[in-house]
Amino acid sequence: MATIARNLRPYLRYIRNQRRTYAEAAAVSNEMKFTFAGANQVFYDQSVIKQVDVPSFSGSFGILPKHVPTLAVLKPGVVTVYEEDGSVKKIFVSSGTVTINENNSVQVYKETVN
Repeated sequence: MATIARNLRPYLRYIRNQRRTYAEAAAVSNEMKFTFAGANQVFYDQSVIKQVDVPSFSGSFGILPKHVPTLAVLKPGVVTVYEEDGSVKKIFVSSGTVTINENNSVQVYKETVN
């Protein structure tokens, strides 16, 4: 038993000296810049918003500031935009793409169906 304790002593000392800390925060602001456009209309152009919910083929999801970078294809559904002033706007999309970038910007491009 004494040899086991002696063998574990360096490991236990290592564990005791470890500290848990938070990850380094990236130099990204809390503002999310949002661009939403179609073939013949621009709904938002680098506007600051709180949140946007999008329907994608991998499932509907909400986007908040500092979201992980993502690229997704939109399925038919409603894009819901939560603006800074508290108002909510809903816009139907038949298809398109959503791009979430590292710099806290989001672009939604919708395709028009003729």
